[in-house]
Amino acid sequence: MTAFVLPSSVTVVDHPLVRHKMGLLRDVRTPTALFRLLARELSLLLTYEATRNLALETVKIDTPLEPMQAERLSGKKLCFVSILRAGNGILDGMLDLVPSARVGHVGLFRDPQTLRPVEYYLKLPDDLANRDCIVVDPMLATGHSAVAAIDSVKKAGAKNIVFVCLLAAPEGVECLTQAHPDVKVVTCAVDRGLDDHGYIRPGLGDAGDRLFGTK
Repeated sequence: MTAFVLPSSVTVVDHPLVRHKMGLLRDVRTPTALFRLLARELSLLLTYEATRNLALETVKIDTPLEPMQAERLSGKKLCFVSILRAGNGILDGMLDLVPSARVGHVGLFRDPQTLRPVEYYLKLPDDLANRDCIVVDPMLATGHSAVAAIDSVKKAGAKNIVFVCLLAAPEGVECLTQAHPDVKVVTCAVDRGLDDHGYIRPGLGDAGDRLFGTK
């Protein structure tokens, strides 16, 4: 079997705080309330990395002591696109960091037989072509949902897209990068692989169920 090589388009945020919080997130004993908090905190750290290349412009301001040249964001504005339902578990933390961002939603569920996504809802900003787009979902497992969501945002006009997730599998990374080689991926970790049911191993279980306490 050929060893998996991480593509250059994928960034693993290998920070001690991220590794610590991911260990807690994975633990089966972590209750729902703490799981939500950890996901929110990790989303802040992921957003920090995903927005690293945002354009800046210089503006003149007055501090309490004197005038100076300061920097502010310029160029295209942001849109976060959440893959329902689990994407909302990390969306809120991202909005804490970028409260002015617009928000879109793609509703997908995975057919249990084919493991393929079925779209049941789509709501995106009208001006998506004029915005940098960050698509968010806690897990990149088979990659099919991510590919389907990115297909939809590209059809709506998005051009500069980043995919952000808490955890990825090699199969999902390969699927996404083959379908959309122009899309960058930012994640906390890339695990060993998928089991026969399409779950990431060692993983953290079903992110949606753990976020919302539905199982």
